[in-house]
Amino acid sequence: MKKWQKIVLGVVGVLALAAATIFWPQGVWPFVVNLDELEAVNDNYDVVIRRDSFGVPHIFGQTDADAAYGLGYAHAEDDFLTIQQAFVAARGKLGVAYGIDAAPNDYMVQLLRVWDVVDAKYDTVPPDIQAIMQGYADGLNYYAALHEEEVLLPELFPLSGRDVAAGFIHRVPLFFGLDGALGELFAETRQNVISQKEVRDWRLETNLQSPVSNLPLTVKYGSNVIAVGPERSANGETFLAVNSHQPWEGIVAWYEAHMVSEEGWNMVGGLLPGSPTITHGHNAHLGWAFTVNSPDLIDIFVLEMNPDNPDQYLFDGEWRNLEVGEAPITVTLFGRFRWTVKREVLWSVYGPTVRQDHGVYAIRYAGIGEIGHVEQFVRMNKATNLAEWQAAMREGPLPMFNTGYADAEGNIFYVYNGRIPIRAEGFNWQQYLPGNTSETLWTDYLPFDELPQVLNPPSSFVQNANSSPYRTTLGAGNPDEANFSPTLGINDTMSNRSLRALALYGGDESITEAEFMAYKYDMAYAPEADVMRAIGMILAESPPSDPNERAAFELLASWDGQTNPESTGAAVAILTLHYLLAAEDSNISVSNMTGGVFTAVSVQNSFRQAVAHLVEHFGMVEVPWQEVNRLVRGEVDLGLGGAPDVLHAVYGELGEDGRFHGIAGDSYILLVTWQPDGTVSSQSIHQYGSATLDESSPHYADQAPIFVQRELSPVWFTEDAILSHLEQEYEPGMEDGR
Repeated sequence: MKKWQKIVLGVVGVLALAAATIFWPQGVWPFVVNLDELEAVNDNYDVVIRRDSFGVPHIFGQTDADAAYGLGYAHAEDDFLTIQQAFVAARGKLGVAYGIDAAPNDYMVQLLRVWDVVDAKYDTVPPDIQAIMQGYADGLNYYAALHEEEVLLPELFPLSGRDVAAGFIHRVPLFFGLDGALGELFAETRQNVISQKEVRDWRLETNLQSPVSNLPLTVKYGSNVIAVGPERSANGETFLAVNSHQPWEGIVAWYEAHMVSEEGWNMVGGLLPGSPTITHGHNAHLGWAFTVNSPDLIDIFVLEMNPDNPDQYLFDGEWRNLEVGEAPITVTLFGRFRWTVKREVLWSVYGPTVRQDHGVYAIRYAGIGEIGHVEQFVRMNKATNLAEWQAAMREGPLPMFNTGYADAEGNIFYVYNGRIPIRAEGFNWQQYLPGNTSETLWTDYLPFDELPQVLNPPSSFVQNANSSPYRTTLGAGNPDEANFSPTLGINDTMSNRSLRALALYGGDESITEAEFMAYKYDMAYAPEADVMRAIGMILAESPPSDPNERAAFELLASWDGQTNPESTGAAVAILTLHYLLAAEDSNISVSNMTGGVFTAVSVQNSFRQAVAHLVEHFGMVEVPWQEVNRLVRGEVDLGLGGAPDVLHAVYGELGEDGRFHGIAGDSYILLVTWQPDGTVSSQSIHQYGSATLDESSPHYADQAPIFVQRELSPVWFTEDAILSHLEQEYEPGMEDGR
C-alpha cells in the first residue's frame, strides 16, 4: 500500500503545514474519557481468577459471561498493550496511535465496511453470546479504569461487545491474506491478467500462482495437528497434539488460559489477543487444533466502466451505480497534532471496490459480511461430543483452517475447513476475473459435509502440517482429489513436517504416550526436503580447496539431516538454507520445503556465505547448532534445537551477533491424552511464559528453560489440581490486596 501512503502523506503534509501556523485542527487534543466511571462494571460480574505455579490463569465464573469478564481482566494483566492494539486496529484508529504508516489499516476497515456489518447484524447475535462478548469487553474496561497509565488511547474506552465482534470481522480475513490482495491493487501497474472463460483443467498449468493466494508472514510459519486413535495407541488411549506455529510476540502470539463456568464451560488452551474464548485446546470431552490451509478464498474482479460516467459499471448488460463514499482517516503527525483526510471508498455488487489509474477493481472474499465467529467458538468450546462439535463447525463462519479433532470416545477427525466459494467452471480463478457478468459473482459456499475430511480411518491416525488433505493418513480413508473441482483452489503441497509425521506416526502401530510426544519433537528433514536436495548438490561437487569450506563440506557429508542442539552439520546446513532463501533465483517456502526451485550455482554461493558467516562470528565452522540457534528473552539466552519446517519448528531472525534469535515456530504446545475410560489429562508448554509484557514478573520467561529441553508441564485441569499448585487467587482488581 505504498502508493496509498504516499497519497495520504502528500495531502497531509501540504495541508497540515499550511494550517499549523493558523489553528489547531479539530481532534488535535486527545479525547478526555473518565475511566474512573468504568470501575462500576465490576459489580456486575462474579468471578475468581486462580493463577497456578506458572502464572497461568484458571478463571472460575458463575456464568459464561462472568468467565469471559475474568478472561478479559486476566489477559489484560499480562498483555494489555497488545490487546488494545487489536481493538484500535478494528476501530480503524491505528493512524491515531501510530501515525501515517499505520493509516492503510484504517482505510481498510472502512473500505471493508467492518462497522457497517457490526451495526447491521450485531442484534442477530444470540443474547448469551452478546453477554460473553460484553463481559470480555468489561473485563478490559475495568482493567483500564484501574491502570490508566497503561491506556494506549483513552478514546478507545469503553469497549463493548460490538468491538469484540468487529475484531473478528477485521482480523480473520488477514489470516488468509486479504491485506496482501488489497495491497496488490495499489501497485503501479495491474498485477495479473483477466481470465477468459474456456473449457480447461487449470490444475494442469504450472505458472498460475497469483499473489492473491500468498499468505501473510504472520501465518507462513505453519503448524502441526496430529491425532491418534485407540486402535493405534499402545494402551487404547486417544492422543491429540495442538501445535500451532505462530510468531512468539505480537498480535498473533498465543496466550494460555483455562475458562470454567457453572453453565458448562470448562476449556483450556490457547487464544489470541481480543478473543473472549479459547481458540483451540480441549475440554473434558474433546479437543481440536488448527493449522493454516490455503484454499482460494479471495477473488479480484476488473470492472468495465461507463466512459460517460466514472461511477457506473457494466453488469449483465446494464449500467449499475457504484456506491461512492468518503472514509475519514485521522493520523497523528507529531506530538499531539492530528489531521483528518478523506479517502474515496467504493462498493459494487461484488463488494469493496478500488479505483486506480490502471483499472477499477472489486474484491470478494470468503465470509464477507458475517458476524458469528464468537458464537462458533463458544459452541465448539462447550461441545460434549463429535456431533455437537461438528454442528458448531457446520453452522459457523470460520473461513479456513485445517482442523484436527479427537475425543474421549476414541473418535479422531480431520477436515479441510473453509468457506470455499462455489465458482463457475471455465474461468481461471487464480487470475483476475471479468467483473461484468453474474457468472463470476459467487454467492454460495461448499457445504461443510462436502469438504475434504477423514473420520476414524483404518490407520487410526490423522495429521496435517499445512499439507495436502489428500494425504491426511496412510492407506484407505483419504479424500479423493478427483472429487474436488480445481475452482475450489485446494492446496495439494506437502511440507517436510507432514512427510515426517506420516513416516513416524504411520510407521508405528503401537504408539505410547512417550512416543507420541517424541515424534512431535522430531527434528529431522526427509530426503525429499529442499534442504536435503540442496546439500546433495553441494556434495555432488568435488571437495573445496579452501580449508574452512572443506571442513564444512565434510560436516555436511556426515550430516544425518537432524537439527538437534549438538549437531554441527545442522549449523552449516541451516545457514546455507538461510542464504539460499535470499537468493534472487530461488523460490522456497520456508514452512513447506518440498518442491522448491533453486540452482546449483545459488546453492554453492549460499554454502560459501554460510562458511564465511561461521568463521566471522564463531571463528570456526564446527559449531554446535545450539550455539547459533537461540531463544533470547530479556536476560535469558538459551540454545535451541529445531529448524524451519521440521516438526519441532523454530524460525529465527539473524541478529548482529551472527546468531539466529527465535521469533516463531513451536510456541504454545498442548498434548492431550484420553484414557480408555474417557479420563482426560494434558501437558503444555509456552516458549516464554504467561507474563507477555511484564519483564519484572517471574513468569516472563520461566517456561523457556523447559521449552528448549523439549519438555512439557502438566496442565492442572481439575479444581483440586489447581488448588494444589496455586500461586494466587483473587477477584479482578484485588490482585494487589486492594
